[in-house]
Amino acid sequence: MPDPTRPLKIGTRGSMLALAQAHETRDRLSAAHGLPTDAFEIVVIKTTGDRITDRPLKEIGGKGLFTREIEEALLAGQIDIAVHSMKDMPTLQPEGLVIDCLLPREDVRDAFVSPHFASIPDLPAGTVVGTSSLRRRAQLAHRRPDLRLVEFRGNVQTRMKKLDEGVAAATFLAMAGLSRLGMRDVARNAIDPAEMLPAVAQGAIGVERRQGDAIAASLLAAIHHADTGYRITAERAFLLRLDGSCQTPIAGLAEIRDDRLLLRGEILRPDGSAAISGHREGGLDEGAIMGADLAEELLGRAGAGFFDGV
Repeated sequence: MPDPTRPLKIGTRGSMLALAQAHETRDRLSAAHGLPTDAFEIVVIKTTGDRITDRPLKEIGGKGLFTREIEEALLAGQIDIAVHSMKDMPTLQPEGLVIDCLLPREDVRDAFVSPHFASIPDLPAGTVVGTSSLRRRAQLAHRRPDLRLVEFRGNVQTRMKKLDEGVAAATFLAMAGLSRLGMRDVARNAIDPAEMLPAVAQGAIGVERRQGDAIAASLLAAIHHADTGYRITAERAFLLRLDGSCQTPIAGLAEIRDDRLLLRGEILRPDGSAAISGHREGGLDEGAIMGADLAEELLGRAGAGFFDGV
C-alpha cells in the first residue's frame, strides 16, 4: 500500500479541470482505503494538445494529443496511474495499458455559454459562435445554418476570456467540467440531450493503469462505478466501430433505466447538412454488442455518399 514515504503517483494534465479530476481520484482512493492524502502524489504532465492551441485538433493528430505523453510516462513507470477525461480518450489504448476504473459520471449535458444571449434560439442570424468541437459545430450548423462558426480552443478560463474580448458571442462547454470547477453558474442553460446529443463518454473520468500492476488494480477496484462502466462500454463500442470507417462528427449517450441499458447515437456531416440517429436497448452487459450494432446500422443508412468531402 502507498504511504507518504512511497506515494502512489497520479499522472494528469495541468489544466484546472484536469487537476480537479486528479484530486477527486486521489480523495476517493484516500477515503476508500483509509489512507492519508499525502500517500498520493499528483504529477503534472504537459501534453502536445496543451502546447498547441491555435489549430483544430483534427489538423494536428486528434484526441491522442491529450494522452500520449501521459501514457508514455505510465508505461515508463514514471507514474503509477493516469487520470483522463474519457471524452478525450482514443478508442484504442497502447499495448500494456488498461482502463477498468471509472468514477461516477457527472452531468452529461452541453452548456450554452454567452454574455449576451440566453439560449441557442435567441441567437440572431449571423451571430458568431465559437467551438473547437467537430460534433458541436455540425450539430449547431444542422439546427442553425444561419450562424457563423469559428474555431475556439482553450481551457474554460481561456474561452471565457475570448468571449469577453468579443471573439465570439457564444460558445459551448461541458456541464461536467463546470460542475467539477464549481462554475455551473457560467452556463446560461444546460442543453437537453434530446436537442444536442453529447459526445461519447462526456462527463466520465477514467483511471488508467499498467496491465499486470496488481497493487494499482486492487486500489482502483474499490472506486470503480459499475453503472458508469456499463454506459461507457456501450458508447465507446459505438465510437470504435465508427472510428474505423470515417472522420465524422459523432454523438452518443447510454443511460440506465429499470436495469436496462438505453443507447442513442448520431452521426453528422461536418457541415451539418445531414444527420442520422438511432437507438438500441438491452441488458447491462450487452453494451459492447449494442454499440457496434448501432454503429453498423447508422453506417448502412448513411450510404456510400454520406461522408463525401469529409
